[in-house]
Amino acid sequence: MTRITNYELFEVPPRWLFLRIETSDGIVGWGEPVVEGRSHSVRAAVEELMETYLLGEDPSRIEDHWQTMYRGGFYRGGPILMSAIAGIDQALWDIKGKQFDAPVYELLGGPVRDRVRVYQWVGGDRPAAVGEAAAEKVDAGFTALKMNATPEIRRVDNPSAVADAVDRLRTVREAVGPEVDIGVDFHGRVTKPMAKRLAKALEPHEPFFIEEPVLPEHNDALPDIAAQTSTPIATGERMYSRWDYKHVFEDQSVDVIQPDLSHAGGITEVKKIAAMAEAYDVAMAPHCPLGPLALASCLQVDAVAPNALIQEQSLDIHYNESNDVLDYLEDPSVFDYDDGYVDLPDGPGLGVDIDIDYVRERAEIDVDWHNPVWRHDDGSVAEW
Repeated sequence: MTRITNYELFEVPPRWLFLRIETSDGIVGWGEPVVEGRSHSVRAAVEELMETYLLGEDPSRIEDHWQTMYRGGFYRGGPILMSAIAGIDQALWDIKGKQFDAPVYELLGGPVRDRVRVYQWVGGDRPAAVGEAAAEKVDAGFTALKMNATPEIRRVDNPSAVADAVDRLRTVREAVGPEVDIGVDFHGRVTKPMAKRLAKALEPHEPFFIEEPVLPEHNDALPDIAAQTSTPIATGERMYSRWDYKHVFEDQSVDVIQPDLSHAGGITEVKKIAAMAEAYDVAMAPHCPLGPLALASCLQVDAVAPNALIQEQSLDIHYNESNDVLDYLEDPSVFDYDDGYVDLPDGPGLGVDIDIDYVRERAEIDVDWHNPVWRHDDGSVAEW
């Protein structure tokens, strides 16, 4: 019987953590367990889970391993543990696909689509000059974009802050026309009263969706915000399991969910979340401003989820200053984008081959990425 014999973790630029699991029959599986800005914490959690539950075990019992890692601890859930489970789960599915010489999506029931639509980020944390950047991305073939709505914003801000957000969206809309979708990310940095004002003010320019209009701890405010606008509401990048999602399904406040395959328990859990969403007529657009293993895992679930709408990907995103999503792949063409779509990877497992020599080289660099701490004019901490 095949057994898990060894594992390695690699912290690599710009802010990613890769997991490599080896088996007794020589098969290697890769995953991406990381919380951006908390990679050291997730690394420790992966090590604990691997040493406690997985070394010496049969890698094929993925569901049982997931249940053991999750339910084996009295305290469960949250970003660190669920991201550690996610990366391990991705690697186990990669191994299973390679054992059967098939993409993971074939083992999950087979694809319901041949390709997946993707969107491209424009602007940065403090969005500026987005019109020109948006036009460039559309010229490059993308049919959907996403931008931040605002920089830091006060709990109740002035009319100028709202007008600035509207001007930015208007500029992008005028640059790309009505046939391009534009997601607007509130990034959880907006309070309930400002979210209501912004949602209403942005609506004439027809956003694709407004994302994370409030922090997930304030999801109880989403029905009130949704009542102010016909724009679809999206959220979920900071929700980590089907139990976190069930409340927004039940109150019917969300139109698009955005689970992250490296945060929300991996392929095993996100497939279940997607199925729950389908039952509530909710679309899915997985969150993925991360690396190639996270993206490859997203595409496996997108392939089999009928309600998958669109996929985030991090090519040229403002975080990727030292390395980009294609750099660690032996064959970067697996993520070639054509007319705003990417074909399903057809290789076994996750469908990507990692350049292990380059990973080892880049892992020698001290990676210590943390998100900035923003402050308001009075010195108090602002949401980033």
